[in-house]
Amino acid sequence: MVRFLHTADWQLGMTRHFLGAEAQPRFAAARTAAIRSIGALAVEEGCAFVVVCGDVFETNQVDRQVVVRALDAMAATPGLTFYLLPGNHDPLDASSVYRSPTFVGHQPGNVVVLDRSGPVPVAPGVELVAAPWRSKRPLRDLVAAAAADLPADGTIRVAVGHGAVDHLSPDEGNPALVQVAAAEAALRDGRLHYVALGDRHSTLSVGRTGRIWYSGAPEPTDFREDDPGNVLVVDVDAVSVAVRPHRIGTWRFVRHEAHVAGDADLDLLEGWLAALPDKERTIVRLALVGQLSLAEKARLDQILAHHSDLLASLEGWERRIDLVVLPDETDFDG
Repeated sequence: MVRFLHTADWQLGMTRHFLGAEAQPRFAAARTAAIRSIGALAVEEGCAFVVVCGDVFETNQVDRQVVVRALDAMAATPGLTFYLLPGNHDPLDASSVYRSPTFVGHQPGNVVVLDRSGPVPVAPGVELVAAPWRSKRPLRDLVAAAAADLPADGTIRVAVGHGAVDHLSPDEGNPALVQVAAAEAALRDGRLHYVALGDRHSTLSVGRTGRIWYSGAPEPTDFREDDPGNVLVVDVDAVSVAVRPHRIGTWRFVRHEAHVAGDADLDLLEGWLAALPDKERTIVRLALVGQLSLAEKARLDQILAHHSDLLASLEGWERRIDLVVLPDETDFDG
């Protein structure tokens, strides 16, 4: 049996257009801090290694500071090896961040880039089967290609891949889709024992074997994600697998819909905003529907302005806003 930590989609260097000059650095710092949390958790849980299944960096053109801080965070647990898989955001093309002087010059001994397709020995009787991206548009299922010629010889093998699976992608013609049937066949044959995937930012088990998983991103990146902010601690051997999600993320993306038609509704909205925890790490998108007087609209503006100062971001959900302002007799008297 081998125990390891499965993570993906760190997206280091990511920026969000709705974050201001004060919140964006905190958002970036949290992504680097997550690396240290991952290392500490892996050590605490007795993991043999960490696999990062693609999109470690947001692009191949991230700032030098992003690279050196990430490498320093991984170096904080020198007895734990991090295996990094290039994905669609940071492929092994001519501009690869993994070949840059900054990365190569500061790469600690416990950071290994999975830059070749196929098996990589990581412990006695244990191999990773790497499926790195060499361009943004591969022309085949990289996981299936990496596992195609493997023997079923008792070696515990963990496939490390990135990309959408055919069961979930609307683009059926994409040749790079990970074919679930092929992966499950390799699992049944004993050529593979676990398939660690990245690309989907929410934690998800795929297929029927319980051995194909997306870890999700350790920090959320968007409102559309169902269950981000996790990493997976995996125990696997030839006959069994146990997968345990652990919460790492500290940021939240929250959507909220509210009907506002008077002061009582504004009281409820103000109370909901006030009750949000960790406001400095919470990004809120509001959908407001209803009819307000001029005085009530002025109060709404004051509520939103106050909580905009407290939250990392507070914005309107433009496609879901239907707010009408009609002056009443009190407004005219005023």
